[in-house]
Amino acid sequence: LLSAIDLASGVQTASISSTGVATIGVASGTATASSIAAGVATIKSSTGADLSITGKADFLKSLGLTSATGSGNAVFTVTRTTTSGSLGSLVQDGSTLNVDGHVITFKNAPIPGSTNAPAVPSGFGASGNVLTDGNGNSTVYLQAGSVADVLKAIDFATGVQTFTLNGSGGGTLATASGQIASSINASGQLKLSTGVNADLSITGTGNALSALGLAGNTGSATAFTAARTSGVGGISGKTLTFSSFNGGTAVNVTFGDGTNGTVKTLDQLNSSLQANNLTATIDANGLLTVSTTNDYASSTIGSSSAGGSIGGTLTTALTFSTASSPVQDTVAQTARANLVNQYNNILQQIDSTAQDSSFNGVNLLNGDQLKLVFDETGKSSLSITGVTYNSKGLGLASLTSGVDFIDNSATNKVLTNLNAASSTLRSEASALGSNLTIVQVRQDFNKNLINVLQTGSSNLTLADTNVEAANSQALSTRQSIAVSALSLAN
Repeated sequence: LLSAIDLASGVQTASISSTGVATIGVASGTATASSIAAGVATIKSSTGADLSITGKADFLKSLGLTSATGSGNAVFTVTRTTTSGSLGSLVQDGSTLNVDGHVITFKNAPIPGSTNAPAVPSGFGASGNVLTDGNGNSTVYLQAGSVADVLKAIDFATGVQTFTLNGSGGGTLATASGQIASSINASGQLKLSTGVNADLSITGTGNALSALGLAGNTGSATAFTAARTSGVGGISGKTLTFSSFNGGTAVNVTFGDGTNGTVKTLDQLNSSLQANNLTATIDANGLLTVSTTNDYASSTIGSSSAGGSIGGTLTTALTFSTASSPVQDTVAQTARANLVNQYNNILQQIDSTAQDSSFNGVNLLNGDQLKLVFDETGKSSLSITGVTYNSKGLGLASLTSGVDFIDNSATNKVLTNLNAASSTLRSEASALGSNLTIVQVRQDFNKNLINVLQTGSSNLTLADTNVEAANSQALSTRQSIAVSALSLAN
């Protein structure tokens, strides 16, 4: 029973073999297993948390843990005993700290990799009583952990210290260049280093903030913050100058507190560089890297063709390396080269279509001229001058792989030419449409004129059948009377 209690409280741990056999051992060197002697049970708490046992009163009394009786529940507690440097008397199991977006978790257990503890999981490394993923997220183990382990975990989160994993559960601990690790003085006061990546911001759950004295004088604050400062050798008040890069706006950047036009944060720096087609990043070691934007990814900063050299009054604080030449992404450039081939194929089709746009030997898309005559004398006519609208006539040239479409800027130049060609075609289509309207109007006019002339001609040549029938009848009657008169005369 005592072993079961110790396993639940973390005083002892168990490793289970593949055959189902459990090996039980004390969790850490400071833990003592519960025991019984002369009928008296001595129950130990772990160093990571106070012990609390809840059960039926009669049952706990029979174990000698309480004098209460009855069927109701009773609680038996044992306060953890710790050394002066242990976290067990301070931080509750399960508490967390969130440091600049990285999470530090406190756990009542021995550090993985220690005696009778599980092995260090893959992708993590153990340093002292801190288990870290190498990216700033850590777990501090309370059973043997100390305040120094908490400071180390905070430094991992801020980038003040680094822990490079070696793949076997360990790693290399180092303090970043120019940084000072957080510490605790003889009076128990914590000195936290903010790092260079961001102003320090710590929030927490459980009692971690108050236990470490980060909850303010009243102990009720929900966050602890500290601004980065520019100490000896800092860059506050210094100015960087950027000449025009690829036609961008030259800019001077002065570092300071973020007011009166000065730059304090990385976002403010990038806002200043945006108009000059540049962007900046800062790594965990505080290294500032200025790069081109994606639009001009193929350009080199400081080159004679692109400009964009960097200078200023930072020679005593920062050293700028020679600008690196752009490195092409093979997969991306292969895709862009295929687009270049497709574009060139379309230009060939444009040339073929323009060449074949001929009717009756006249091709208005190949510079020919068409003259339309509207009357029999040739005095009324319309002349239409053709255009040469093959790919060259439209201002479109064949592209070269590795030069055109290599970045967004090169692509935008081609798009500009395509938009200009599209506008040119629309203008010419409008002109041809206007000429077509004139031709249709004259065609309708000539049709109507022909109808009028045919009607007049018919009026001049065709006889009135009623009149001519009446005249024929009159002549016939006259002839009949004449015959009758001749007969009478005879």
